[in-house]
Amino acid sequence: MRYAIYFTPPSSDPLLKVAANWLGRNAFTGQPVRPPQIRNLAHEEVTKLTESARRYGFHATLKAPFHLAEGVEERELLSALMHFASSMRPVEIPKLKIANLDGFFALVPEEPVAKLNQLANDIVVAFDRFRAPPSVAEIARRNPEKMSVSERRNLEQWGYPYVFDDFRFHMTLTNPVAEQEREKIAQMLSEFLEPVLEEPVEINNIALFIEAEPGAPFEVHSLHPLAGTNIRKTA
Repeated sequence: MRYAIYFTPPSSDPLLKVAANWLGRNAFTGQPVRPPQIRNLAHEEVTKLTESARRYGFHATLKAPFHLAEGVEERELLSALMHFASSMRPVEIPKLKIANLDGFFALVPEEPVAKLNQLANDIVVAFDRFRAPPSVAEIARRNPEKMSVSERRNLEQWGYPYVFDDFRFHMTLTNPVAEQEREKIAQMLSEFLEPVLEEPVEINNIALFIEAEPGAPFEVHSLHPLAGTNIRKTA
């Protein structure tokens, strides 16, 4: 089993509902969701376009998937998550936008949010003691030869290349998209998601996701509210 520390909106949140509809799966229930009706894009095309993102569920990575370190038990991780969450304040993203990140599409903050980056940094450090080192095969799958010097150093020290200065908050929506298709997909995503991107998004919890076995879909294990959380509108 692997664990991951993510952000995902609560199950009742409009953004979560629309994103789960787009991806075709709800990570809270583990159940498939019928792909949306989108003009000029068949159900099968949407399913193929979202294949990788669907397995991980709608989320933003704060601590990348890891196996528990030797001698560590799940209950210890849960206890630490609850304690950490109770000591942190929510962070607001004023607005999300759809962005093309090296060929795949994701939701990202319209402007940098320093407190959000600091929260991610703190989580990487605070929970590293629970992480088993990645295997040689796991490192090789990330193609470290294609990484920058800092990304390779992060991978070796923290088990994930995109932390600290290399971190960028994003909520993945698609697999890599062929260049000639990107304009069309960007327009479709905009039409589908824009209605739920008008409000600020409050990072008001950290979520523990689990992968029960290699290749299995990631599912929400538990949500851990940050101290002082406000309830976002759910209608």
